[in-house]
Amino acid sequence: MGDRMWRRPAMTQRARLLGALVVAAAAVSSAWSAESTCEKVRQIVTQIRRADYEGDRAALKRLHAELAPCAEDEKLDSRVSYWRGFALWRRSINGFNDSADPIELEADLAQAAIEFDAASAADPEFVDAIAGAASCLGYEMYLNSNDPERLQELAADLGPRINKAREAAPGHPRLVWVMGPMVWNSPPERGGGQDKAIESYEKALETLREQKGGESDPLEPSWGEAELLMSLA
Repeated sequence: MGDRMWRRPAMTQRARLLGALVVAAAAVSSAWSAESTCEKVRQIVTQIRRADYEGDRAALKRLHAELAPCAEDEKLDSRVSYWRGFALWRRSINGFNDSADPIELEADLAQAAIEFDAASAADPEFVDAIAGAASCLGYEMYLNSNDPERLQELAADLGPRINKAREAAPGHPRLVWVMGPMVWNSPPERGGGQDKAIESYEKALETLREQKGGESDPLEPSWGEAELLMSLA
């Protein structure tokens, strides 16, 4: 009896040690899994940006499907949703150049706006997501220019997004690029016009170049220089 009572604490101690090792192993496995997921997301995001600049609309659609949401991490999930939206948004923009079916273009824009909204919901301070959704609505307005009722609906959705983005980051370079066509086509008495748009593009380009330097996470949007130069040209 005494021998058994002496050994029981030792067995309990070993059991606790084993349990601690199991928990530690699970934590390491989870960390490795998260790191692997993050790296895979980065690889797909890099492919999305390349497909955009190459005008590869088929690849953009495929990569949108491959980039799956990641509910375990809100910050990562917001970036995943952003790049899913980006893929369809840019697929639609490239489609305008290819004279694609307007119905297909609008379907891409509508889904892209949903993705951008999901990114914004996961990270309310993520201005790029708000700007992306605003741009989608702007393009949808262009596609529905002959439908007053639909235009009114889209404008009602667009206004609050623009105001929110401008309040959060008025000089945000990618927001400036998104807003450029709207500023260009607004009358000078309302703060718009060609001169105002060109001035805003130049300031945004300056800001973007000042932000350059060092390595950046591919998950964080850093594009815009080429787009601003294109608009200035």
